[in-house]
Amino acid sequence: MKLIKYLQYQGIGSRKQCQWLIRGGYVSINGTCMDDTDADIDSSSVETLDIDGEAVTVVPEPYFYILLNKPEDYETSHKPKHYRSVFSLFPDNMRNIDMQAVGRLDADTTGVLLITNDGHLNHKLTSPNHKIPKLYEVTLKHPAGETLCETLKNGVLLHDENETVYAADAVLESPSALLLTITEGKYHQVKRMVAAAGNRVQHLHRRRFAHLETENLKPGEWKFIECPKF
Repeated sequence: MKLIKYLQYQGIGSRKQCQWLIRGGYVSINGTCMDDTDADIDSSSVETLDIDGEAVTVVPEPYFYILLNKPEDYETSHKPKHYRSVFSLFPDNMRNIDMQAVGRLDADTTGVLLITNDGHLNHKLTSPNHKIPKLYEVTLKHPAGETLCETLKNGVLLHDENETVYAADAVLESPSALLLTITEGKYHQVKRMVAAAGNRVQHLHRRRFAHLETENLKPGEWKFIECPKF
């Protein structure tokens, strides 16, 4: 890959800006100054990238997959309206890279969020045909019994919907703590399902997306992962 193209992929800047940085001797890869604008590099061998002496987060090429523990009061959008964007959690260069979240979590919902530039995988995982399971920890406003779980598993009719929606599983850990698994991704689905079953959601945390969990990531922390297998 041409050095200029690689720098652009890393979100360093436009072609003209990257040329200027290379010619000025501001670019170092694996500790070696790269001042030839026509240079070819093996992107898989890049371990460190420095621009004007400052380390830049190296983004895997050609596709990357990010596991984020989404914190509260962040919007899953590049153009947030009321809160900060989840993409603001990434380094400056990565904010210039075209990447999308796989599905959305509401601003007040926390937990597992997968972000990638792999459009094919994104489409696959958000398609209703693939029925990817998502496990949520639901804090209920009102204490509940097993009737709530049975209602959710037997199906509820959402407001303004003509189709019954079913929980793949529903288990009470305590009268106010529900573990709810769904395989769809309708707008505000968990909150609407719980409301249709006669209760309210006080807090919502996505514990698992397919087999992905936040592991030891604190809220707001993230890491690159291998391409998930589903």
